[in-house]
Formats: sequence, structure tokens, C-alpha cells
Amino acid sequence: MKSKYSLGLQYTRNQSQLKKFLRDLKEAIAGSEQDFTTGKLSRAIFLLSVPMVLEMMLESVFAVVDIFFVSKLGPDAIATVGLTESVITLVYAIAIGLSMATSSMVSRRIGEKNPEAAGVVAVQAILAGILISLLIAIPGGLLAGHILELMGASRVIVNEMQGYTAWMLGGNVVIMLLFIINAIFRSAGDAAVSMRVLWFANLINIVLDPLLIFGFGSFDGFGIKGAAIATTTGRGLAVLFQFYLLFFGKKRIRIQLKHLRLDVRVMWQLLRISFGGIGQYLIATSSWIGMVRIISVFGSVALAGYTIAIRIIIFALLPSWGLSNAASTLVGQNLGAKKPERAERSVWVTAWANMILLAFVGVIVMLFSDFFIRLFISDAEVIRAGSLGLRIISAGFIAYGLGMVMVNAFNGAGDTITPTWINLFCFWLFEIPLAWLLAIPVGMNETGVFLAIVVAETAMTVTAWILFKRGRWKLKEV
Repeated sequence: MKSKYSLGLQYTRNQSQLKKFLRDLKEAIAGSEQDFTTGKLSRAIFLLSVPMVLEMMLESVFAVVDIFFVSKLGPDAIATVGLTESVITLVYAIAIGLSMATSSMVSRRIGEKNPEAAGVVAVQAILAGILISLLIAIPGGLLAGHILELMGASRVIVNEMQGYTAWMLGGNVVIMLLFIINAIFRSAGDAAVSMRVLWFANLINIVLDPLLIFGFGSFDGFGIKGAAIATTTGRGLAVLFQFYLLFFGKKRIRIQLKHLRLDVRVMWQLLRISFGGIGQYLIATSSWIGMVRIISVFGSVALAGYTIAIRIIIFALLPSWGLSNAASTLVGQNLGAKKPERAERSVWVTAWANMILLAFVGVIVMLFSDFFIRLFISDAEVIRAGSLGLRIISAGFIAYGLGMVMVNAFNGAGDTITPTWINLFCFWLFEIPLAWLLAIPVGMNETGVFLAIVVAETAMTVTAWILFKRGRWKLKEV
């Protein structure tokens, strides 16, 4: 039996650990000044990952808020949002690709203790984003109706709702810059800044959405176009806030007037690295089209269950993406500081944390799969199909936790090509054929598609693990 002294000592230790945790949590949200190339790795991962996890969750709020208010306008309005989002996938792909390249180069310069060079990279990334977005904005804004027509939109949507598409494509520069500049702050170690920027953007969007869609007082509102104006305004003001912090903030990275020039060498290096990031995103997202095509053979019930299950899975994985982004930053900074062993160790520590997190999330999703599907629909057959999908896919969560950290480690090192080849092999050359084989010739129907996802994602994890262990990513120069 424990003495009063030992119990008191244990209580004191617990109190001390709680205070330390709360102190670190406060620092993570407020912004940390820690040098992430030194000190305890577990603390560095915590300080980086908390704001990154919150940032990832906030990014999804834009879509949720918009569709919540737009749904009040009817099915045509919802369809317009869906069609426009499918076109804007290209913008997201380029923005994510540029963000990956920016993260690897900025984090490397910060690790080298060269914030001057990091500022040069930041300016080149911003210039690239602006130039590319203009190439999309001009035809996108002017030809919005034709684009919707090509996507198979009804005459009502083309004639009455193209304003939404015109605003979203015409104003795509704010999407591009929001991604790129947040990547600059995140990779420099100022992850809390990226989080606060999205808080700001979301707050504006939430306030403006109902006002601009439905109107107020004598103002009748703009209908669905109001949703695009609200989102673009929220993101646009957030970008202005980002620029203010880049030029006048006292953060790890700061842009000065002398940085405002075109550096062809840095620009080309940035674009070269970004091609792999763009390829990763396009290969991964486009593979879902193939999966949808296979599962559609089994009717609208199976397709509806699959669609809802995938949305829940993506939302459940968002915190893990935040942790993975922390690994990317730590790899880049520690390689820049000539500490490859610390860079590798940071990946393993983050991977273990991610696997533990996703094991817990996976159990929750498995146990309450019916409940989560019922949040979206009440149809018993759709609930059955969606619940089955959730249970099967979540069984592979531990493997996903390891795989996404490994892939982001490559990206953080500037090696975006290796994950691109991994995605191409595992998703297009393995997952889609396997899903077809199990679902149709073998006769497992939608169950075969769900199983193929788990097998393919696990194969991706094993492949990434083998290539990561070889260590060639440590020699990558960016």
C-alpha cells in the first residue's frame, strides 16, 4: 500500500505535467520562438502540430459553411457549387504543389539560419502564384458559362448561376496566395500565424455568407453569387493580413523591398520541385473518379454510402495531416541545419504519434459508424452501405498514419517526385484495377472497392517506408 508521501509526490508530479502541457499548448497556439533544429523533438512536434491541426480543420470550414447556406437555395445552386469545385481542383493542385515546393525551400533556408534567402524564396513563390492565377482568372472569369456548359450543367445553371463560377475562378488568386503564404509561415516555424490567418478568413466568410446570399434590410442579396463574393472577400482580406505580417510582422521570415525582384534561378527551382507536388495531388484526387465509376455500377445507394463515408474519412484524417505537415517542416529545417539524423528521428517520432492518434480515431469511427452516416442521411440502405465503408476503410488508419508522414517527409526534403511515383503506382496501377477485380469479377460489390482502398493505402505505406529507409532523401539539394 502506497504511503501518503508517495501519493502526494505522484499528485505533485501530475500537477507539474499538467501545467507543462497547458503551458506548451498556450505557446503552440500563441506562436513559439523555439529553434526547431535543437531541443526535445517531442516538444517541437507538439508546438508545430497543434496549430497545423487546427489550420487543417479550419480549411474545411470554408466548404462546410458555403454549402450550408447555398443548400437553402435549392438543388441547382448545390450543383453549381459542386461543378465549380471540380474545376477549381486545378487551382488547388497548383496551389498545393507550389506550397510543397515553398515549404521545402523555405524550411531549408531557415534551418541554414539564412532568413535572407528564405525571403527571396517567399517572393518568388508569391510571384509564381500570382502569374499562374492570372492565366486561370482571365479565361475563367470571362468564360464561366461555357465552362459550366462543358461540365454538363443545365441551362438554368448556365444562364442564372454562372456568376458564382466567374467569381470563384476570376478570384482564384486569393486561394493560391492563401495556400502559398501560409506554407511560408508554416515552414519557417510560425505555424500559429497560418492558423490565425484562417480564423480571420473564416470569421469574415461566416458573417458575409448569409448577408450577401439572402440580403438584409432593403438589400436583396446576390443569391448564389453572394457565396462566392463572401468567400473571395474573406480569403482576400486574409491575404492582405498575410502580406502585412510578411512585410511588417516580427516573425522568423520577413520580406524587404530588396527581395522584390525576379530571381530566375530560384523561380525555376521552385517550379521544378512543385511539378511533383501538383502531380501527387492530381493523381490522388483523379483516382477517386475511377473508384466512383466502379462503385456506380452497384446503384445510387452504394454510391451515396461511399460518397458520405469518404467525406467522413477525409474529415477524420485532417488532424493527421496537421501532424504530417509538422514532420515536413522539421525535415526541411534540420536538413538545412546539416542534421540529417535529427531530421530522420523527427519523422519516426511524428509517425508514432500519428499512428497512435489514428488508431484511436479508427476505433471511434468503427464503433460509431452508423451514427456518423446518420448525421448526413436517414435512408436505411445508404446507412448500411456507408457504415460498411467506414468500418473497412478505418481498419487501415494505422497504416495511413505512417504513410502520410513518410510522404510528407519526402516533400519536406524537396523530393516531390518519389511520392508522385508512389501515388501513380499505388492508386492508378494497383488500387483501381484491384477495386474492379474484387468488386465485379470476384463479386464482392462495394465491399471489394472498400477493401481495395485499404490494401492500396497499405501498399503505399510499405513502399514509402522502404524508400525512406534507403535515405536518399537526405542528399536532396534544394
